[in-house]
Amino acid sequence: MVESWSFLDTAESNFRPLVVIELSKGTKEETIEWFTKRIVDKKANGGAQLLIKPLVTENGVENIYLVGASHLRLLLGAEAVGLVKECSDNSMRTFTYSSRKTFKHYADDNHDFLTMAECQYIIKHELENLRARDEKMIPGYPQAKLYPGKSIVRRLLTSGILVQIFPLHDREELKKLSHSWYGRVKIGYQPLDDIRCYFGETIALYFGFLEYFTFALIPMAVIGIPYYVFAWEDYDKYVMFATFNLLWSTVILEVWKRMCAILTYRWGTLLMKRQFEEPRPGFHGVLGINPVTGREEPMYSSIKRQLRIYLVSLPFVCLCLYFSLYVMMIYFDLEQWALDYHKENESNFSSLMLYVPSIIYAVVIEIMNLIYRYAAEFLTSWENHRLESSYQNHLILKVLVFNFLNCFASLFYIAFVIVDMKLLRQSLATLLITSQILNQFAESLLPYWLQKRYDRRMRKRMCPTKTDMDLSLAEQVNMEKEMGTYLGTFDDYLELFLQFGYVSLFSCVYPLAAVFAVLNNITEIYSDALKMCRVYKRPFAEPTANIGVWQLAFETMSVISVVTNCILIGMSPEVDALFPDSKMDLVLTVALVEHLLLAIKFIMAFVIPDKPRDIQMKLAKLEFESLEALKQQVRAFQMQL
Repeated sequence: MVESWSFLDTAESNFRPLVVIELSKGTKEETIEWFTKRIVDKKANGGAQLLIKPLVTENGVENIYLVGASHLRLLLGAEAVGLVKECSDNSMRTFTYSSRKTFKHYADDNHDFLTMAECQYIIKHELENLRARDEKMIPGYPQAKLYPGKSIVRRLLTSGILVQIFPLHDREELKKLSHSWYGRVKIGYQPLDDIRCYFGETIALYFGFLEYFTFALIPMAVIGIPYYVFAWEDYDKYVMFATFNLLWSTVILEVWKRMCAILTYRWGTLLMKRQFEEPRPGFHGVLGINPVTGREEPMYSSIKRQLRIYLVSLPFVCLCLYFSLYVMMIYFDLEQWALDYHKENESNFSSLMLYVPSIIYAVVIEIMNLIYRYAAEFLTSWENHRLESSYQNHLILKVLVFNFLNCFASLFYIAFVIVDMKLLRQSLATLLITSQILNQFAESLLPYWLQKRYDRRMRKRMCPTKTDMDLSLAEQVNMEKEMGTYLGTFDDYLELFLQFGYVSLFSCVYPLAAVFAVLNNITEIYSDALKMCRVYKRPFAEPTANIGVWQLAFETMSVISVVTNCILIGMSPEVDALFPDSKMDLVLTVALVEHLLLAIKFIMAFVIPDKPRDIQMKLAKLEFESLEALKQQVRAFQMQL
């Protein structure tokens, strides 16, 4: 970097608040003075070189501070985090301050060159990289120990001194986005580029996947309706439907990789280099020297972690799985009771009672999933993983295994043990529809209603005639700090994963599953958009190049669906009648078909490139230019010698 951090000034007349810092009530003055000084100090002195101002309200100065940065500071920060922007020649390149004039839309007076989400991400990055130098503790709090290289913000959070850090909403931009996104019911694509500019790539990519998955389900829904209406018991025809389903599940996942590459290349995250991952906030251990960075940080034995995983976490998960199966058997007892009751009475009421056990079981499944989620988070945190990525992978594995068994075990039991296709269709339909209704209520409608009640109370205190656009900065901050915190896309992807299972695992039994999934996802797009814009605080943008481990989860589900559908078709009376003499021939034939379909899936996955040809060429060109530039630097260095 040609420019030095030292020439930056921390004062700017046109202060633009981007991020809010809330400290706990009663925070000591010396702590506040030390923390704010570290934020505004120059980089050479270990500071973040940002701008900070206290929030002044009618009650005076509260422990809430607004953080911003000068335009120049943000540009240098963009280089530090490795943001990728579009150049004047339409190529995507990593932004550097020295070559800033080669980037499209750049001008010295254009403060919109970086989106607000990018600016807030840069400030978050700089705050999280504020590290202790020679301090041994947080001033005023001897129990809050520090050591060289320790993240100050993370220590303040774990000590309870720092309540929260969150990015501010831009009310005007939010109003525009809300109108184009969910303000009016329309058939069309979501404004993914606008969502990305406002919320960042991770959230935009989730909504892109939700939209893509919904459109991909439409062919299954269209084909499934006539199968449901005209061929309910004709399993010969379901062979074609199930085969189409299996190939469809492979194609949509492979095509999504290409769509994802197109989006993330356009947004610049496909080219972003992976940064060195720092220890997660909850990681603890004995101080030692990291052999990679040479910095002092907590060290924890991997053997102790493995012992915790295999001697505590694994048995606990197995116990939860056993309990889930026990609850499932209670559900089947209820099913038998409802069936006996219907045989005795033969009335409309008794017909309705046949669906009651499945509805109760669906509600119990959602409650068990929720309770287990909290237990899994506690256990994974207790395992003391050093990196956030490792923590997330272990958490996702625990949750996916339990949710898969909890949601689908009863369906597998009905299909392959009881062998009752009518009950399987009934249970699948009830579980799918009930879970969708419960998720919509719990994730969107209930939080929105609670937030509306809170907004009304706040407006009565301030001024009931004010709109969102009329609120003062202090009023806006006070309203937003009480809003719920968006915890990420984990639950949203999990819901789609389970939905994909309901659609693909038993497609030859209940073709209408795709129809209900499409209807649910259309409402999900609007309810999730409403939730992001009205219910939760604005989350920090997080650059990402793909949907991560969820891609593997969906691909695994599609493989399992091949096996289940082949076995279901092989169990049908029509297919069974083709092998009257030898059941072994039937088993071998089903196994052969299943292996052939799996082979076709893997061949298709290999044949369909993950990235379109033009993006492959652009990436290869950038790699070649980078190597040439490196060679020139080496030659210049050798000539100087």
